[in-house]
Amino acid sequence: MKWEKQNSDQFEDRRGMSGGRKALLGGGALGIIILLLNMFGGQTGQTIGNILEQTQGTGTSTEATPTRELSAAEKELGDFAESCFVYNNETWTKIFQENDLNFKEPGMVLFDDGVNTACGSATAAAGPFYCPGDQKIYMDLRFFEELKTRFGAQGGDFAIAYVIAHEMGHHLQTLLGTSGKVRQLQQGKSEKEANKLSVCLELQADFYAGVWAHYNKNLLEEGDIEEALSAANAVGDDAIQRKMQGQVVPDSFTHGTSEQRMEWFMKGYKTGDMNQGDTFSVLLD
Repeated sequence: MKWEKQNSDQFEDRRGMSGGRKALLGGGALGIIILLLNMFGGQTGQTIGNILEQTQGTGTSTEATPTRELSAAEKELGDFAESCFVYNNETWTKIFQENDLNFKEPGMVLFDDGVNTACGSATAAAGPFYCPGDQKIYMDLRFFEELKTRFGAQGGDFAIAYVIAHEMGHHLQTLLGTSGKVRQLQQGKSEKEANKLSVCLELQADFYAGVWAHYNKNLLEEGDIEEALSAANAVGDDAIQRKMQGQVVPDSFTHGTSEQRMEWFMKGYKTGDMNQGDTFSVLLD
């Protein structure tokens, strides 16, 4: 991906810091969940990010202090993540204006090992996630090495760009009221029905990531879209469950199959129209 260093006052790099990891939600419930679940949610197929998004509560923060100096490679990776974050904000500001909508920039936090959020505390095992409570994207960038070595994704910088754009999609859903409506609909539903709604939400975020890529074709290099599709393929519920537990349980899907995730990303990329991402009508009929 072609990029130049961009800066945002909404971006925080907390890597190499200690502190700010002790708060637990609801008397430590979230912390217990994190201990019980592996990356991407182990047996349930859920990510901690999805749990965070659906859980109410506030975390408390403690003062963070530097414990190590970042390497040159880590600094460059952080610069790339910040630049992708800025490119997303610029793109969605434009798209929202074109649709007579008001866009509010989220925050973004890079962290090592663990982090406190307005949704509770999380460890690196959560993977990248968005917290609607403070409207921030949280990422431990070492996740992408795990994605490549453990789950077979190609790697490459555009895999990171895709994930940032996906998490930005969840911010759009918060601004548009979609996430709130889904949480309301999930109340009183069976687990199977609630999971279907979660899949719709996640695939729509993939669609929004594709829309962002459509608007930034000038930044793309050969192989970038393939890197995004490889990442989407690797984090499909069926691929993760097959890898983690040796069997696939469709009723427990919360993010969609590999095929669905790639399909909706490509629909966004090909159309560039945020209004064609109604995953709910398509998948719930």
